[in-house]
Amino acid sequence: MVKDMEGKIRLGFVVSEYNYDVTMMMLERAKAHAEFLGCAVGRIVSVPGVYDIPFAMQRLLSRKDVDGAVAIGAVIEGETDHDEVVVQHSARKLVDLSLQMDKPVGLGITGPGMSRAQAQARIENARNAVEACVKLLRNTEELKK
Repeated sequence: MVKDMEGKIRLGFVVSEYNYDVTMMMLERAKAHAEFLGCAVGRIVSVPGVYDIPFAMQRLLSRKDVDGAVAIGAVIEGETDHDEVVVQHSARKLVDLSLQMDKPVGLGITGPGMSRAQAQARIENARNAVEACVKLLRNTEELKK
């Protein structure tokens, strides 16, 4: 892990614009918690939806100025099983990218199968994803040596 000039862990975020009213509140919680943990928030990339997060995440993780990243999105249940497909494939690819790029990815994607009210009640999950990403960075740093 390479830290910034102040010795801070450098995080990036990829946030879905779909369900913007929920995801923007998630992003604000995530940024605030990263700062609380003493991390520098660098790149924030917006994408159309949760399905699009892995593409942007791959590019973000390939940057030398990013130590770890957090995926932020909210997948609300629709009339079909589309929400399940989107979350399953995005989550699986994010795990693959984390391992491939050797950088942690916090999963701050809520759903599937939730209502708008449930999505709003789960806004703090973005904070939990930041916590997981930072803990993973800190707790595994010595294993790289």
